[in-house]
Amino acid sequence: MKKIILTIVSAALTTAAAISQNLDDALRYSQMFQSGTARFNSMGGAFTALGADASTLSQNPAGIGMYRSTEFTITPRLNYVKSTTNFNRYTGEDYLYNFNLGQLGYVANVYNNEGFSFNIGYTYNMTNNFRQYVLASGVNNTSSIADSWAWWSDGTYYTDLKGPEGIAFDTWIIDTLTGSGGNYYGTTYANYEDYPYSVYGQTMKRSAAYSGHLAEHAISLGGNYLDKLYFGVTFGLNTLRFSSYSEHIETINPLLSGFKKLSYVEYYENKGSGFTFKMGVTARPIEILRIGVALHTPTFYEIEEYFYEDISAEFTDGRENASNDPMSFNYALRTPLRLLMGASVQIQKFGLLSVDYEHLNYGSALFSHTGDRYDYGDKNRDIKNSLKTAGNLRIGGEFRYNNLYLRSGYGYYGKPFKANELNADLNYRTISGGIGYRMKNIFFDFAYVNYKSSQYNILYQLDPDYFTNPAVESYITTVKNSFTFTLGARF
Repeated sequence: MKKIILTIVSAALTTAAAISQNLDDALRYSQMFQSGTARFNSMGGAFTALGADASTLSQNPAGIGMYRSTEFTITPRLNYVKSTTNFNRYTGEDYLYNFNLGQLGYVANVYNNEGFSFNIGYTYNMTNNFRQYVLASGVNNTSSIADSWAWWSDGTYYTDLKGPEGIAFDTWIIDTLTGSGGNYYGTTYANYEDYPYSVYGQTMKRSAAYSGHLAEHAISLGGNYLDKLYFGVTFGLNTLRFSSYSEHIETINPLLSGFKKLSYVEYYENKGSGFTFKMGVTARPIEILRIGVALHTPTFYEIEEYFYEDISAEFTDGRENASNDPMSFNYALRTPLRLLMGASVQIQKFGLLSVDYEHLNYGSALFSHTGDRYDYGDKNRDIKNSLKTAGNLRIGGEFRYNNLYLRSGYGYYGKPFKANELNADLNYRTISGGIGYRMKNIFFDFAYVNYKSSQYNILYQLDPDYFTNPAVESYITTVKNSFTFTLGARF
């Protein structure tokens, strides 16, 4: 039957929790990539066994023990991010430029006597940057997002519909089937089942703008004994910002139902803060060799979330609009424990080579409530069943000629998804290089980092009983080019 009333549905808190806090969020806030000074970035971040660089306060705190003087550093960064999306053999591209502060730090040598030294320091490091534009577009001859809303609605009485299905009903994108009793649905593409097959061929466009970052304020202290044993601890105050604005548009020549166009907008925002502890030691058993080990406790976040969505639909006889009430709530997230090991070799005074390995279990990330008593058991089981243990490898080298330094690095960030997952082959790699010039009290460093990853994205899910390919997918390749410049001064 045709819809004869407009039903307004208020989304409850539990409905918001059902669509948010998923394993993608847990993975996003558990990943840390290259960050910090230009020297650190140009050498692939392989600094677990190295030190005397402000970035090591967030990696291996023992690095603070290698300072022999007081130092100040500041590192602005320019990012160029390009995203290429393949959907139904159509290619979409989008890009952005972003300028930010990658690092700011100060380390003070407060005691140095009789083979023992002690240092304290503070540094700000941006550990992940989420800014990205993604565009998927093309002609869809086989399905619509309206089919997904109809499928998810089946079995629910129309006055009880919530989420996007509720506002899809309010805008006549879906409607109840004649004789169904009000709980089975057809779409405007099939004229609400008045003819047996849906008419597709619509132009589809899905755009998304992401912004935000992970950052750490690291407060550290440490020292060394006889330049043979270095040690340090860090207390990290972490900040989290993420927002996603996506719009799904479908346009078609007017159908028998009068339908011409739909637009579905979804906005999602997270703000949070947390803390972590880090400890590390580095030993120099012989003059040319350093071996470092660091342990990072989980980061414990408390996160505030805000979410809203709306749909507009255009017909030959007018326009329909509907939106759900904005939703906000709080929850907690515990990220994985991290173990870092590294070794470096000093080649006289003209070069060094450093290698790092980092071990963590993404499946150990855990959501919990902060007072609303919502049960996160199902979500935590999804994380455990889908994510796995991974290893990250970083390699860096440096060559010195007088006051000039040439550097390069490589990073491989292992696959976080289990073998049976859609993105089982997802990994990340970085290639980097840089140059530095150091005088007695002033130094300048420049770094270039190329980051690349590719992954599948499910645009919407369809009824597997009626569609051969129930998951409508796009394939996104992301290339980030980062340019950092560090100005440092020693006192």
